[in-house]
Amino acid sequence: MLIILCASWGLQQISIKIAVQSIAPALQGGIRSIGAAILLYLWMVARREKIDHHDGTFWWGMAVGLFFSIEFLLIYWGLEFTSASRSVIFLYTMPFFTAVGAHWFVSGESLRKAQLTGLCCAFLGMVTAFSESIGKPQSLMLVGDTMLLLAAVFWAAATIMVKASPLSRIRASRVLLYQLVVSAVVLPLGAVLLGQTEITNVTPLVLGCIAYQIIWVAFITYLAWFWLIRNYPASKLSAFLFLTPLFGVLEGIILLDEQITYRLLTALAMVCIGIYVVNRTPGSNLSEPTTLPAGRD
Repeated sequence: MLIILCASWGLQQISIKIAVQSIAPALQGGIRSIGAAILLYLWMVARREKIDHHDGTFWWGMAVGLFFSIEFLLIYWGLEFTSASRSVIFLYTMPFFTAVGAHWFVSGESLRKAQLTGLCCAFLGMVTAFSESIGKPQSLMLVGDTMLLLAAVFWAAATIMVKASPLSRIRASRVLLYQLVVSAVVLPLGAVLLGQTEITNVTPLVLGCIAYQIIWVAFITYLAWFWLIRNYPASKLSAFLFLTPLFGVLEGIILLDEQITYRLLTALAMVCIGIYVVNRTPGSNLSEPTTLPAGRD
């Protein structure tokens, strides 16, 4: 399931690049959150899921939703100052922040040396994949790099908060609903503040890209991601996220007829080795989910 999610998120970067020719990136994020929030709410109603805000999770949900919104605002804003390849490297420092945060705040998720080694190997593999297109940073690039690094921090903070707070005891659908509803308000406001509100020359391909982001990415894959967070160790899950940018490159080769290189193949091998080391640390096993209380999904 994680590999499918990473492949889907890698393809999302291509869909954003296609749609950005007609719809500004921050506005895309707002449209995505609004559409996915509506779909998720209708899905919960169809399943007769209760939306109870008196179980002690409301403010935790608002906080996670705010972190989620800030993360995407920083990503969209930061891309105005730095290159896409540099942004990927800084954004995908997230597993390191997640591993450290889980070590301190999540019971039973201590950070071992072998696990840290695996994370470093996977990250170096990703850097290898993008090193050809990284030039000398300029002053504005450093601003964008800092924004993407902060986005990684907020992404990790949201992940840890879901795992360590009362949100871990509720359904994944409610956890996601909190984030989509908050971001459905914050992201459009951010698009206005950033001046990213233009919509021009909308084609069927652009509409398809937006539909992909709303239905598959923000609704289905995010729901699956929060279910995984609730049931498995966060630090081990986050190691797989290093596959996402590499999938983006591979999908670019397939869909955009870009060239494959030995450096990319080397990077993919390093990422796979790193993920294997993280998830084969003695004393833990990703294939064994956490036991859930009776009556939970």
